[in-house]
Amino acid sequence: MKPLLNPAPRAHPDREAGAPVALPTRTVDIAADMGESFGVWTRGRDEEIAPYLTSAHIACGVHASDPGTLRRTIELLAGHGVAIGAHPGYPDLLGFGRRRMDMTPREIEDTVLYQVAVVKGMVEALGSRLQHVKPHGALYHAAEVDDLVAAAIVAATKRFVPPLAIVTTPHSRLFAQAAAAGAPAAREFFLDNAYKADGTLLSRRLPEAVLNDPEAMCRRAVEAVRAGRVAAVDGTMIEVRVDTICLHGDHEPSAVALPKLRVALEAAGVAVRPLGDFVRPPA
Repeated sequence: MKPLLNPAPRAHPDREAGAPVALPTRTVDIAADMGESFGVWTRGRDEEIAPYLTSAHIACGVHASDPGTLRRTIELLAGHGVAIGAHPGYPDLLGFGRRRMDMTPREIEDTVLYQVAVVKGMVEALGSRLQHVKPHGALYHAAEVDDLVAAAIVAATKRFVPPLAIVTTPHSRLFAQAAAAGAPAAREFFLDNAYKADGTLLSRRLPEAVLNDPEAMCRRAVEAVRAGRVAAVDGTMIEVRVDTICLHGDHEPSAVALPKLRVALEAAGVAVRPLGDFVRPPA
């Protein structure tokens, strides 16, 4: 059966029937990086976390994944009514896309265009549609601070019709370049990653960057969505606006936090929907 393109909100798998819910005052998406296995090598907890997501960013076969993994991931997500996004990275399979590469803006545009086209084609062939694009790893970090990298990603993404949302942190150059180009952009918050005082992400190579307390992660995410703020690693309070919450499914505390996250958001009056339902191009 062909999956619904915009599935209706699903009840949280762990939520008790009849539990009271506050009237939603905000809407947010819950997403994860997925489909990052390769051949016989398995990464992540895709089947475990898929029922709790509204969107997912799937590897395009360059930093991770392969044709079989890509197809299985699309079918898994479609079966749970999860909206699908492409997750292009540097062509660095050995380093899992976590090493910045010396590429020209045209080369970056070409590799993003190629990767998104592959995922979009397979998604559509399997009866669904592509919702968004989110850069992976070192490419994501480069686009936070480098206008040339950011502009190349936007240029590649804007070639697709209908428009695909671009997922990025609100303080990044990628968000600014998307806004300048009139592309829809979703502001991302990381459930399990610490922030620097400038609003960019602390590298996950650093031990203090990765958060490990599931309950604290959920409280922090709810505050970010409702109050528009989060504490940086040095204690500085950063203003944020959150359209989508991302977690890393291969990180066990995040997988533990995920079933609690939707309950906590809905109890705080936050509606949980795929980002394509409410993120639009600038007026």
